[in-house]
Amino acid sequence: MAASSHVVLSGSERAQDPDASVVGDLDPHHHVVVTISLSGPDLPGPDEMIGQTLTPEELAARFGASKADADKVAASLERFGLKVDRVSLATRTMEVSGSAAQMEQAFRPRLKIMASASEGQYRGREGSLEIPCDLKGIVTGVFGLDQRRMARRAQLTATQTATALHPLTPADIEQHYDFPNGDCAAQKIAIAEFGGGYFASDTAAFCAKYQRVVPSVTAIGVDAPAYTFAQIQSLPLAQRQEAIGIAVEVMMDVEIIASLCPKAAITVYFSTWDQRGWIDLLNQVIAERPVVVSISYGLAEDDPGWSANALTAINNAFNAARLLGITACVSSGDDGSGAQMHDGAAHVAFPGSSPFVLSVGGTELKATSSGTSERVWYEAPGERTQSGGGATGGGVSTIFPRPAFQDVHIASLNPGSIDGRVVPDVAALAGEPFYDLIFRGHDSPNGGTSAAAPVWAALIARLNGLLPPAKQQRFLTPLLYANGATGKPIGASALRDITSGNNTTEPDPGRGYRATKGFDAVSGWGVPDGGKLLTALSTI
Repeated sequence: MAASSHVVLSGSERAQDPDASVVGDLDPHHHVVVTISLSGPDLPGPDEMIGQTLTPEELAARFGASKADADKVAASLERFGLKVDRVSLATRTMEVSGSAAQMEQAFRPRLKIMASASEGQYRGREGSLEIPCDLKGIVTGVFGLDQRRMARRAQLTATQTATALHPLTPADIEQHYDFPNGDCAAQKIAIAEFGGGYFASDTAAFCAKYQRVVPSVTAIGVDAPAYTFAQIQSLPLAQRQEAIGIAVEVMMDVEIIASLCPKAAITVYFSTWDQRGWIDLLNQVIAERPVVVSISYGLAEDDPGWSANALTAINNAFNAARLLGITACVSSGDDGSGAQMHDGAAHVAFPGSSPFVLSVGGTELKATSSGTSERVWYEAPGERTQSGGGATGGGVSTIFPRPAFQDVHIASLNPGSIDGRVVPDVAALAGEPFYDLIFRGHDSPNGGTSAAAPVWAALIARLNGLLPPAKQQRFLTPLLYANGATGKPIGASALRDITSGNNTTEPDPGRGYRATKGFDAVSGWGVPDGGKLLTALSTI
């Protein structure tokens, strides 16, 4: 086709993966599946529709893509031999498949086989995509051509030091954070996972250990398999080892939520690590419409691997979710103020930096002469749980402006930065003494902000079941910044302030944010007092 038949797709540029090299050309017959995002009516901003919840039908009618646009895209792509496998007007996406050669003709990605030490071989690209001219203004993104990983969570080895404290049990969590009595009956909870597998026997063993009812847990493969332990055992050695390592984190998420929400319906979604994996997983969550989704993954928001239109598409998915009253509890990261960028600047992780999620930071407990004290989670390199140290993520976004509802005053550590969204919003235990868990039948204490996120997800589900019907299924984050019956922000009156600690990443950037009285960029409003939060949300 002539060059004039295509136009550059705005926002599709991908930087070169600095850790990967080209090892060969892609087989033109290789099967490729992509998710395409479509244009639609402008979604409301973060300061619009606060406290309002739409039905799925209302969301689709007001903000979905048009059938005419979807039909036009289908007709255009079918000329290249591509097949439309699925259309979701509500989430403004289409799933399209075909051969690598057909994808090259339609989108001109110049696909290659890439390889890196951390990821092995994967399908990749760099530069911008092109789309047929007749789809300009309709197609806003094409995701899945490049399979590089855009999700990360730290895997801690929670080795106990000399301490009078023991790993928290489910009853300890309930007591420490004053969970109101409840069983989460009729509550739907989603958990997002990227790889690994679900081991039902560990959930059963953990619940039995603490005499908890085993809830309904369903594992669903989105773009990745929902492996059982037996299936993982049949994988090649390298894949098996990786899947087992990731499953440690999966089971932490599930066991924390399952033990605190015995009558909930819990769905664990497994997707791929790439940009498409994020979008497809969130589309599944939107379709299910749980009250909360727990997400313990992220990547620096300004990592050059992100394409601009992927950040937009994922952020739009979180926006759609919050319009349905879904609160996404997203860990703020375990890499302190640097978020593993190593460029001398402070960074925060996405999607925790999205204004449409509840960003969850981490704390640690220390024994004192009068009991315990709780401070910001920080470990120096070489200390305790991991050789590189670890600390709660937190700071000021360089991409997402600070919403008006977040009326807090924290300056970025980066000179000349925008007045960006501040994270985290809240916190919970991430460091010592960690959480008591079971993995492959054995006690396996663990932590990180990856554990703090499911604690908040479980609390939100429990609160939702206890709130009056008119106060249920609401996106929580902006409500924490709104004044309650006391005349103070709910976050200030219903959460317990954390005033000690910092999240400085050593040696780079060598500076970080500090806990202070009131809201701060390492613990947000603080850790939950479930009883007070229930009372406050009942009145707003």
